[in-house]
Amino acid sequence: MAAIILSLLVLSLSLFTVISSSSLPGLQILQAERQIDLTSHIVRVYLTLKVENIEDDPASTVLLAFPPAQFDRLALVKAVVTVGKKRKKSYVPLEVNPTEQPSSPNGTKYYAVSLLKPLLKGETTTLELVYILTHSLEPFPVEISQADSQLVYYHDSAIILSPYHIKQQATVVKTPSNKVESFTQVESTHRSGNELRYGPYEDKHPYSYSPIIIHFENNNPFAVVEELEREIEVSHWGSVQVTEHYKLAHAGAKHKGVFSRVEYQSRPAASGVSSFKHLLAELPPRVHSVYYRDDIGNISSSRLRTSSKKSELLIEPRYPLFGGWKATFVIGYGVPLQDFLFESAAGARYLNYSFGCPLVDTVVDKLTIKVVLPEGSQNPSVEVPFAVEQSLETKYSYLDVIGRTVVVLEKKNVVLEHNVPFQHINIGLFSASVYLVPEAARISRQPNIDDNLKFRDRVAISDTYATGENILAVNLKLDSFYIVMAVIIAPMPERNRCGLIS
Repeated sequence: MAAIILSLLVLSLSLFTVISSSSLPGLQILQAERQIDLTSHIVRVYLTLKVENIEDDPASTVLLAFPPAQFDRLALVKAVVTVGKKRKKSYVPLEVNPTEQPSSPNGTKYYAVSLLKPLLKGETTTLELVYILTHSLEPFPVEISQADSQLVYYHDSAIILSPYHIKQQATVVKTPSNKVESFTQVESTHRSGNELRYGPYEDKHPYSYSPIIIHFENNNPFAVVEELEREIEVSHWGSVQVTEHYKLAHAGAKHKGVFSRVEYQSRPAASGVSSFKHLLAELPPRVHSVYYRDDIGNISSSRLRTSSKKSELLIEPRYPLFGGWKATFVIGYGVPLQDFLFESAAGARYLNYSFGCPLVDTVVDKLTIKVVLPEGSQNPSVEVPFAVEQSLETKYSYLDVIGRTVVVLEKKNVVLEHNVPFQHINIGLFSASVYLVPEAARISRQPNIDDNLKFRDRVAISDTYATGENILAVNLKLDSFYIVMAVIIAPMPERNRCGLIS
């Protein structure tokens, strides 16, 4: 019965085609080739467009059109242009930004690709594009038992949605295996193994659209990090300490019934095939002091492989994750500061570290990166190759006086392709002027220094040299900061007539 209803739904959708006569002037697409990769729970679409300018005015941008549902699930859109021919061919990245158009049929959303140089009349250029969709595979059925395989839906169009006239196009959809329950059959539909081909189609009008649904088996881990907080603490003592807090979930079909550990271990190829019990984290080279724990304590089921080029940490949660199950854990490690701290030609120091999530083939719904700079760092600036939300905080740690500047970066819908370096500039590691009251115990009104009392509560800070009977101004550098602190929290000696320590 369900199969009959699905067939009727697919048939009705295949008859629905939106055609609009309103197109953007200036450009037409001579040839378009699209490949949709469904082998993971993250959908990656590769698009090649050969664009021609057919009007007198030069064209400097090319628009990409998306249905509203896809636009909201876009994690990344990238574009490059091919320069040269054959052996001398190279790829140059282009700037891609979301944009709006005054008239958008059916709520169509757009991205604008900026060309290297304006395209004159009769000239052509070839663009290579990739865009990534998350949460685009819908489990059906929504609940499965431990012995069932996972089936999912994917919705798209057999015809490429575009504001331009497309003379020739074709689409290839690749599934994880040849186990395809059903798919929409329209004109020029072919299937071979784990690939479905729609097209070639010729002379399609702007905004043409032909909905398709593909129902197929996908037992890949649907690993989604609902929230990840990475704290990157930079020390002027020559190290970087990274702490990562994960809230992990299995976003596939929910598990129903009971879980049998005996069945799971005795028949791994047939029981719980859509679950996952381990994940791979790609860490920087030369990591040290690696730990992996949760609220209970240390988790010993992990393996670390290190080399001069990369480090791989294979982790296993305390229990395998089925659909709807969740786990929380912490990964921490240290790396040498010299591998990530550099100095520009102008003399400014900057930190070059990787953005994104170290876990392979995961989606991060919300990523927060907190870069804790050494005390005394001022006016930090951040360079990230994509849009993020930025803010500043202050953190107090052991023996801090003025606090440490924390640069906070936030981004939603993060995938593996976001793991690119970002830079913090003007770290200012070595100098700072701090003015202290040395008799901290007397000011705090306690005969003994309480370890639980934060040091910033026992000192006074001023922007200028302070005056008074019991106040001493100290101008120090961060490389000797902790030595000075050891003097301050020790019992204070008597001072001479000049008010200096004897």
